[in-house]
Amino acid sequence: MLLCHLADISTLIARPTGRPEGFLVPHTRLEVPFLLSFLRFYSLIQFEESVAQALFDLENTNSELKSDLKDLYINSAIQVDVSGNRKAVVVYVPYRLRKAFRKIHLRLVRELEKKFSGKDVILIATRRILRPPKKGSAAQRPRSRTLTSVHEAMLEDVVLPAEIVGKRVRYRVDGTKIMKVLLDPKERNNTEYKLESFAAVYRKLSGKDVVFEYPITEA
Repeated sequence: MLLCHLADISTLIARPTGRPEGFLVPHTRLEVPFLLSFLRFYSLIQFEESVAQALFDLENTNSELKSDLKDLYINSAIQVDVSGNRKAVVVYVPYRLRKAFRKIHLRLVRELEKKFSGKDVILIATRRILRPPKKGSAAQRPRSRTLTSVHEAMLEDVVLPAEIVGKRVRYRVDGTKIMKVLLDPKERNNTEYKLESFAAVYRKLSGKDVVFEYPITEA
């Protein structure tokens, strides 16, 4: 458990004698990074609690989602910078519950975006990447646990409720490449306003640059 609230920390730094036993006060340069890490961790925990509270409130006040949310929970939640002051909310859900979350994806995301006004909400199933087995080892790595497979599945999660209908790779002059992902235009109304967030979140989670577009249809 955390030792104190953020409001108490500045007081403890200013008056070291008032600190609880075992609390590290940044007297030296080496201790300052520790405090900064502590503050970031505390902020992350607070944000996760706010997402969990939002889901709890929906379960108790939204008749359409009440029965569906009853047995659902999340693993974690983070915020990702998009552009300027804009942020996206990324909610990690248990892999085994991904289908249950997909059933209510559109309704749930809409309600969460109301609670986190001005922030796009993206749900992603928690997946684990396994290292390749050592040479000569009898152990086999499931394809679903490879880096490529996990990144592909993550990409599909990011763009929900749209489906990916095409991919193209474009090479820049400097030799780097960028992937262009084409989304099903049927879900354009539900996803077009989030394209910038899709790109920012996927870049943050995979380190890859992606441009999201819709296929050009003939009139």
